[in-house]
Amino acid sequence: MNTDATHDPLREIGREISRDDLLALPVRRYEGEVCLVETAQHLERALADLRDEQVIGFDTETRPAFTKGESYPPALVQAATARTVYIFQLRRREVFPVVAEMLEASHVVKAGVALGRDLSDLKAVLPFAERNVLDLGVLARRSGMKQTGVRNLAGMLLGFRIPKGNTTSNWAAPQLTPAQIAYAATDAWACRELYLRFQALGLLNASA
Repeated sequence: MNTDATHDPLREIGREISRDDLLALPVRRYEGEVCLVETAQHLERALADLRDEQVIGFDTETRPAFTKGESYPPALVQAATARTVYIFQLRRREVFPVVAEMLEASHVVKAGVALGRDLSDLKAVLPFAERNVLDLGVLARRSGMKQTGVRNLAGMLLGFRIPKGNTTSNWAAPQLTPAQIAYAATDAWACRELYLRFQALGLLNASA
């Protein structure tokens, strides 16, 4: 990475954002198509789209634990392509092969934030050997940013604020609410948008 300030792509963007500045930004949610994968036709469509992609925004959601010693496996996997965000409920074992193929595909970048724990927990649910997975938080840190969470990164690099609602909802529920679906889709979409922004700024080499 070029450390010359005259060529520093983060010089005008900044390396951190204050809470007040973040709260002053407009709220954005994903407004495109969402496919909650529930049928064989949904699976077939998701597989074809994911195979055709070069960059996928990736995230998971897990039912929150409120008691010491209590924990739950991941309940959802979200995958954002250029066209659609797919939400896979892991209580449906038929989605496992599609999720595993996506994570193992070497020709597709899977971009997310704080992926270490997500991938580790996900391996307790289904077997896979991830390839070409990029943690945007690690990339941000190597690029010189002081904040690496998805919401701070969206504020700094994308100019909008992702709402925090539904973080403590039951992601393992058989029927997801529209608010849950919107929240889950937004995080995966934001990760894909962040990857594209890093790419436009010439910062992807910082991951090396």
